[in-house]
Amino acid sequence: MPEIANNIPTASASVLLVDDDVELVTLLRDYLASDGFNVTVAHEGESALRLFAAQAPDIAVVDVMMPGFSGIEVLRRIRSRGSTPVLMLTARGDDESRILGLELGADDYVAKPCTPRELSARLRAILRRTLVRSTTPDSVCIGDLALYSAQRRIAWAGQDVQLTNAEFNLLELLIQNAGQVVSKNLLSEQGLGRPFQRYDRSIDVHLSSIRHKLPLLPDGRPRIQAVLRKGYQLLTD
Repeated sequence: MPEIANNIPTASASVLLVDDDVELVTLLRDYLASDGFNVTVAHEGESALRLFAAQAPDIAVVDVMMPGFSGIEVLRRIRSRGSTPVLMLTARGDDESRILGLELGADDYVAKPCTPRELSARLRAILRRTLVRSTTPDSVCIGDLALYSAQRRIAWAGQDVQLTNAEFNLLELLIQNAGQVVSKNLLSEQGLGRPFQRYDRSIDVHLSSIRHKLPLLPDGRPRIQAVLRKGYQLLTD
């Protein structure tokens, strides 16, 4: 039985790998398969969506630039069907596509060219946070905001807040440290599974999306505040 990381057992992790670069896909597929993943490949958007609907993979890896449906459109359609983790492959320096993907619900991105080992490590980091039951207390309530870690569920006044996997991970950390400033380093390492990079806006984009999904404080401020040069803080009523 494959393991995601740190000897945490999981079901056989299935990956849908979507890229029109046949040579690259073959290289990545062979490495991921040797590393314990069950890999299905597609070289354009329409066939990727058919495979996604038929196989329900644990995670999808989608290149932004493809013929036919772009990777962004594939992401949009996958996200409309649920919260399956999606990792985007972007050209190095393509910040516009990267930010758009994050805004549409991508869990993370890897800049191309990337090594198979780097991709495998990033997949394991995401899956470790989505397929494994949390060892934190089962529930935390802060007023009307409730965290159910074992169920990977966050609710407001009894109604589930619809979050992507990355958004859940980040909000979980803020709830567990409510009222305290959580550094970007910690948010990136524990929420996204990778070291924080100085000019990376991923956390900012994810938290901006979360802000819009939570009611404002009584005084009209967002519940999540950026603290200059320190990180982010979840405010309580």
